[in-house]
Amino acid sequence: MSKAIIYHISFPKLNIDFSINPILAKIGSINVHWYGVIIATGFALAYIYMVSQRKKYNLKTEEISDFTFISSALAIIFARIYYVVFYPGDFYIKNPIEIVKISNGGIAIYGAVIGGFLGILIFCKIKKMAFLPILDITCIGLAIGQSIGRWGNFVNQEAFGTVTNLPWGMASENTNFQAVHPCFLYESVGCFICFLVLHFLSNKKTKSGTVFFTYLLIYGILRIVIESFRTDSLMIPNTAIKVSSLFSAAIIIISIAFLFIKKQKTT
Repeated sequence: MSKAIIYHISFPKLNIDFSINPILAKIGSINVHWYGVIIATGFALAYIYMVSQRKKYNLKTEEISDFTFISSALAIIFARIYYVVFYPGDFYIKNPIEIVKISNGGIAIYGAVIGGFLGILIFCKIKKMAFLPILDITCIGLAIGQSIGRWGNFVNQEAFGTVTNLPWGMASENTNFQAVHPCFLYESVGCFICFLVLHFLSNKKTKSGTVFFTYLLIYGILRIVIESFRTDSLMIPNTAIKVSSLFSAAIIIISIAFLFIKKQKTT
């Protein structure tokens, strides 16, 4: 059973103080964590959005349900694997049971993207359906899920940045009560803006894959900016290189190349 923790959170310059219990409720001996509830809410809203847009992509509700189930399952698995692999030290080697305790936090969005990508690829191979259109609709839903899901980091008081004097600086036990950049908030807002851009783009006649690679481009840039503030980033072992920054740089280059080639083909 998880140890009860109460976080005392404040935004000093806004004169805001409150406490958060990461555990929402107890059902028997099982703790229901806010983190898991928030992540599930993000998944649900992503699914609802995709169903509402299904006709635009000539998809049926059951098809969306099928690839959402497969991609979501693999997304969660790979998000955890990615986090565990790059987690510093040998904590998970010495405590392997902790690997499955995902409700305590500890998943990585790029791992989720990789897992989700593979899930959709598997679905499309089985159903003999076009791959890129499904990636297009999925990434818009993903942007919604990310925007909501980042608040799970807030509840767990993780994914924050360096000390700041900005009005919205956040302090808690995990920041040693120093006001820091609330990076979870930056990414939440950034992903919501990304969702709006992608939704608008999806209403235009674009080549399949354009929306997906635009998502990768926008998110890659957003993540590099946010990583410049973060102090709890996963690092490539024995280097000072942040895993997410390197991955972001790679997908930015790939996205620009794809979008450039697509544009050249239409001119």
